[in-house]
Amino acid sequence: MYLRFAITFCIFHLNYAWEIPENFAKTGHSNNWAVLVDTSRFWFNYRHVANVLSIYRSVKRLGIPDSQIILMIADDMACNPRNPRPATVFNNIKQHINVYGDDVEVDYRGYEVTVENFVRLLTGRLAPETPRSKRLLTDEGSNILIYLTGHGGNGFLKFQDSEEITSKELGESLEQMWQKRRYHEILFIVDTCQASSMYEKFYSPNILAVASSLVGEESLSHHLDPAIGVYVIDRYTYYALDFLETVEPSSTKTLGEFLKVCPKHYCLSTVGVRTDLFRRNPDKVPVTDFFGSLRPIELTTSVMNVLPVKINRTKTIEPERKYFYVPQFPNVSKLMEEAKETNVHELLKRK
Repeated sequence: MYLRFAITFCIFHLNYAWEIPENFAKTGHSNNWAVLVDTSRFWFNYRHVANVLSIYRSVKRLGIPDSQIILMIADDMACNPRNPRPATVFNNIKQHINVYGDDVEVDYRGYEVTVENFVRLLTGRLAPETPRSKRLLTDEGSNILIYLTGHGGNGFLKFQDSEEITSKELGESLEQMWQKRRYHEILFIVDTCQASSMYEKFYSPNILAVASSLVGEESLSHHLDPAIGVYVIDRYTYYALDFLETVEPSSTKTLGEFLKVCPKHYCLSTVGVRTDLFRRNPDKVPVTDFFGSLRPIELTTSVMNVLPVKINRTKTIEPERKYFYVPQFPNVSKLMEEAKETNVHELLKRK
């Protein structure tokens, strides 16, 4: 009786396990990309480099490969002569993590970080000789994380303290991407002063925008490192990174949770969120849809035969060698013996 009950129980759970939930793994996209941009130069903007490298480290840890990450850094703080710890960039006074690391691949560096190069990168209007590492090779199945950090104002973000991109230019660039089918969905994050003004001109579909501050507010730094004399990270990115450190590739955390990582009593500014262009409910979208890699799988309820398959192996017939190399140094002794034998035979014939 107990055996019959156990068999019935196992069959029930086996049938239940074969039932695939509706919309399971149907994300609608096939690959994930990240465009991470630091727009500031000079040593006192150390925190902006730490911001972008912190996000770079998180998306790379969650599985997005360097081939699908475009990293733009306006200044090389790791090699700055003012850096008392060369080849390192830390985002915390405790110096737990060197976010510069040993495997950072910077695609646009220094004076390559310009408004023109950024817009051309997004829209795909690059010169033919541009290497693959500087191209955003996305398609209509790509989810893209765009992260910007630097100094900004109402409706603009400064590049290199010499030029700026406006919210209208950014909105037009994203519309070109949509018209060219260069993305499926975009998560747009900007950490700067009056950051929400940067997404006011967006009108393309499938964009979820997050800003570290509203119009009229400043986006503040988190803490100072006395050893180097500058702030090492901004408040919004600090708490975003704190959340991302708890995310694993198989995590069930959602974008809805991510949008709440920095309340005003933490950030000292109001985080702005725009969801009207985004078709999905952020509370049901996994964080890894943008911050992690996508591993396409095919679900099936049919039984697969995994037994070894017999293969008819044909013997390969080696072709006959028609030509061969003559030895470079032939055996002279054999030639001498043959010559002596011929001379002896000739003498015998004469006698």
